[in-house]
Amino acid sequence: MPALASHRKPRTRGRTTPAVGLTTVALASVTLLSTQSATAAPAEPKPSIEEVQKKVDALYRQAGTATQQYNKAKAASAEQRSKVDALLEAAAKRADKLNETRRELGSYAAAQYRGGSIAPTATFFLADDPQSYFDQDQLMARMTSRQQKAVADFRTQQKEAAAKRAEATKSLETLTASQASLRTSKQQVQTKLTEARTLLSQLTAEEKARLAELERKKEAEAERKADELARQQAEKEKAAADEAPKTNTGSGTGTGSGTGSDSGYSSKAEKVLAFARAQIGKPYVWGATGPSSYDCSGLTQAAWKAAGVALPRTTWDQVKVGTRVSTANLRPGDLVFFYDDISHVGIYKGGGMMIHAPKPGANVREESIYYMPIYGSVRPS
Repeated sequence: MPALASHRKPRTRGRTTPAVGLTTVALASVTLLSTQSATAAPAEPKPSIEEVQKKVDALYRQAGTATQQYNKAKAASAEQRSKVDALLEAAAKRADKLNETRRELGSYAAAQYRGGSIAPTATFFLADDPQSYFDQDQLMARMTSRQQKAVADFRTQQKEAAAKRAEATKSLETLTASQASLRTSKQQVQTKLTEARTLLSQLTAEEKARLAELERKKEAEAERKADELARQQAEKEKAAADEAPKTNTGSGTGTGSGTGSDSGYSSKAEKVLAFARAQIGKPYVWGATGPSSYDCSGLTQAAWKAAGVALPRTTWDQVKVGTRVSTANLRPGDLVFFYDDISHVGIYKGGGMMIHAPKPGANVREESIYYMPIYGSVRPS
């Protein structure tokens, strides 16, 4: 008997399709990732030590500028606070005088009221608008001379008290602005110093050693220039000393002009440098004026104060005090300013060297004036 034909449908092999699909997706993903990796922007190269040095120097310089802005705002704030206090005290005194006159007018009004009627003086004093009532000529005509003077004093004192209150209010607004500037400058200093410290902290030990070597080379070059200036100044002084006998005729008619002035300045300069030397080793702290720490202009201000000369607080104001002198004609005690923005200052000690408070993390020290670009110099007093 022949076999019956099967009516079952043949099995399909379509179940392998998902595996093929997954493989295709995986290959596509690998291809995509490979393409992205190939086209991705390369990472920025690590800055060289020379670039790090320039960046750190720039940040410290910017911090120095912000420090001077802070010093300026702090000085302005202190000055404005004193002005506000004085104005408030003056306004209080005006108010006392006004109240005294008010009481005197009140006594007139009370006396007239006890007399059985509201007299013109009382009407004036009790009116909602005393000023307009005061302007009526008939009222003044009916007052005694003493009453008229009391009313006139009251009117004057009202105006003066109002003027003082307005001046004090305006001064308080200025004080608020100065304090806001103070906070902004403080934040700028802290930001720049944080950036510099972060940059230095990322260096390896080898990179720090290379940076230190760059600093030593920079210092050596600055000292070489200082030695050259010292040599030139010594030659100039010798030539002047050799020329002196030739110009001295012995007639006794000379005026001696400049001798007293030079002697006076030298005496002050000795006190300035004695003070500055005593501060060597103390830390630089931005905004500090001593006695345990200093910023650059705080040190110069304190040193010249020791010689009896009052300098303003900031480098920007100190550079305007005294006589401008060239680098070749520097004398001990002169102030040397640095950078185009005049954000640093030191005290010249002779031989191309200065004493200064350098920057955060460093102490007051002697250093060549050529360590930084010179802006100019002044001779105070």
